[in-house]
Amino acid sequence: MAKRKTLLVTQTGSPIRRPKDQRATLVGLGLNKMHRTRELEDTPAVRGMIAKVAHLVRVVEKQG
Repeated sequence: MAKRKTLLVTQTGSPIRRPKDQRATLVGLGLNKMHRTRELEDTPAVRGMIAKVAHLVRVVEKQG
């Protein structure tokens, strides 16, 4: 079985005074508090969500 690529996504910015759609995107990624980290599968949908809130998160690619 091929190894799947995953992404470690850490929230670095606050959702305070951000549009509702950006807050909802953070919740969709499993992030709603500062400095939380989630390991997510590298898919186009997740990449699109990350692009929308790129200024609020830090992403590290991980082979796993």
